Amino acid sequence: MSFPSFVYRQRIQRLPYPTGSYTDQTIIITGSNVGLGKEAARHFARLNANRVILAVRSLEKGQNAKEEIETSLRAANSNSKTDIQVWQLDMASYTSVEQFAARVNSELDRVDIFLANAGIASGKYYVVQGNNSMITVNVVSTFLLSAMVLPKMKETARKFGTRPTLTITTSGVHREAAGLVKRAAEAGELWPLVNDKETVEKHFDIQYPASKLLEIFGVREISEQSPRDNFPVTINCVNPGFCHSELSRDHPTWGFWFMKLVLARSTEVGSRNLVAAASMGGDSHGKYVSECIVEQPSEFLESQDGKKIQKMFWKELCGKLEEIRPGVTKNFL
Repeated sequence: MSFPSFVYRQRIQRLPYPTGSYTDQTIIITGSNVGLGKEAARHFARLNANRVILAVRSLEKGQNAKEEIETSLRAANSNSKTDIQVWQLDMASYTSVEQFAARVNSELDRVDIFLANAGIASGKYYVVQGNNSMITVNVVSTFLLSAMVLPKMKETARKFGTRPTLTITTSGVHREAAGLVKRAAEAGELWPLVNDKETVEKHFDIQYPASKLLEIFGVREISEQSPRDNFPVTINCVNPGFCHSELSRDHPTWGFWFMKLVLARSTEVGSRNLVAAASMGGDSHGKYVSECIVEQPSEFLESQDGKKIQKMFWKELCGKLEEIRPGVTKNFL
């Protein structure tokens, strides 16, 4: 994308304000005590979702977010009767992910929308669950959790005759990681390039973009293995654009601060993309949503290298998921 196009999208193009009704629906949003997730939760509550679950690491912060959303709705004279609940989820812990998914499957009668929004953009390399933190949280835990809530979403489709949606929040910055992952095609192995300390620190500025590119690989691969007509849940990914959010708190440079000041969208505007993607039907299965419509991501994803690395990544990821929870990857089929 050219810089003028980026500026146009950020400062001139207007995104549609979410409308419609989510009556009877249960919606789960991870990373929803602040930023994009909280604003998406506010929209769903305003639009009369039956239940919105804020999946957060800190129950105290989640409770504060719940109260803030409810106060804002009352101030706007909303008639919303949405039951907003706060559930604990630490994406840096596979045990927490498994416990959260078990609760979803045992306590909820339905899940209509699962918005996998939680993610980190760490300012330094550190290990979580044996991997680079951004890979653990943004990639492994995201797909582990997605796999483990899919049984409830499939059950929802059968029981209520609906088509639930699982949306993963990715980013337009995935384009910046093409050069890094191309080297994986030559090496024949992806994981060391995004996980090995020495390699990661050498290319640290593109580790967050790399994690977002891997998310898109995963969504595309799932849809290729389980096409829309054979799979009862829509799985897509969304680019919210460059927004004011807590995600960038570890990048306090003057240049980045100035860029945010001049070009960043508000979190509310960015959240419109999340709501749009999570509300799309089967035509968005396996697709990349940006500006509230289905778009093509980077050209690299359609290249021979891109397709080769997508297969390589999925094989390596599934191996890791099976180590954590044997049999879990069958839920993607």
